[in-house]
Amino acid sequence: MRAVKASVTKALPIGAILTVADNSGAKEAEIIAVRGYKGTRRRLASAGVGDLVVVSVKKGTPKMRKQVFNAVIIRQKKEYRRANGIRVKFEDNACVITNEDGEPKGSEIKGPVAKEAAERWSKIASIASIIV
Repeated sequence: MRAVKASVTKALPIGAILTVADNSGAKEAEIIAVRGYKGTRRRLASAGVGDLVVVSVKKGTPKMRKQVFNAVIIRQKKEYRRANGIRVKFEDNACVITNEDGEPKGSEIKGPVAKEAAERWSKIASIASIIV
């Protein structure tokens, strides 16, 4: 895991529903915690592209449902600014189910992956079909 060069807007608070973009068997997941978040008292932790979060699977195969996993956010609807001045936003909020080290559970990722997430998590970049 490396630092992100862009100033990513943290637009996904605890309770946000994400679509799962890999073939692990999960379809939708809810953020229940943000790893490494140090915030203010009584404020909901928020995450953005490239962050490691803890999710609860809400929809998917019976084996995956009601389970808690780590995930990396690969897309967000809220636009964020890159260092070269370009603003980037995606069609949906999406994540990839991983283990604690950031190695994906699935073997392929549907849809584009943000460059910030791909730079930070090399294993996700290796199975991504499109990096934007």
